[in-house]
Amino acid sequence: MDAMERGSDPAPMKNRTTVERKSEREVVITRTIHGPARIVFDAFTKPELLRRWWTPKSFGVFFLSCEADVRVGGRYRFVFGLEGSPPMTFTGKYLEVTPPRRLVWTSDESVAGESVTTVTFHEEDGRTLVVMREMHPSKEALDATLASGWEPGTREALDQLDELVVTLRAEMAG
Repeated sequence: MDAMERGSDPAPMKNRTTVERKSEREVVITRTIHGPARIVFDAFTKPELLRRWWTPKSFGVFFLSCEADVRVGGRYRFVFGLEGSPPMTFTGKYLEVTPPRRLVWTSDESVAGESVTTVTFHEEDGRTLVVMREMHPSKEALDATLASGWEPGTREALDQLDELVVTLRAEMAG
């Protein structure tokens, strides 16, 4: 067991994200983030923090706008830019908001129908296990998502989340 697993080193670890297809329509992503659930939950729900980790830096994608009305029935609208490409807009609504334990939202951009993402936050010993369950409207919709380069982007974004949470935790302590 390395030093981080024993909890003696606060630096984030890389490549600890797991992605598993559970069925024809569902994929589950898990990642331990090195900080308390309240900070991790904030990073998922506060636009000023979302902007700092949600888009994978290596993809050259950046936020043009980030709006999130995080309450049951509230909506989000993320607009991304990529040099030389038209803006990409992602929208949806929040179905469940239970700080700092659970967050459920829809994604409206699929032509195949709405997907639903459920994120749970399980804190233990100052670290938070994040479990994201994405239920897609069809096998074809999930196949298209997985074929799009989504998985490496998700892994990188979660690495960025871990780095952000470690930074925020250090700022709060100092």
